[in-house]
Amino acid sequence: MSDMLKVTLVKSPIGAIPKHRKTVEALGLTKLNKTKMLPNNAATKGMIQQVSYLLKVEEA
Repeated sequence: MSDMLKVTLVKSPIGAIPKHRKTVEALGLTKLNKTKMLPNNAATKGMIQQVSYLLKVEEA
C-alpha cells in the first residue's frame, strides 16, 4: 500500500454545498486542475470520500 495519494481537483466546487467547498479547501486544492500529494491515512481518505465527485485520486 502506497503512503501517498496524488489528488487532483477536476470539477469546480462553486456549485457544491458549502461544507464540501471547505473540505476541498482543507485538502489544499484552491484552483481547478491543481494537484497535491497527501498522506494515505484515514482522515485524508474520509475527506476524499466526501468530495470524490470533484476529485481524481491516484496512488503515488
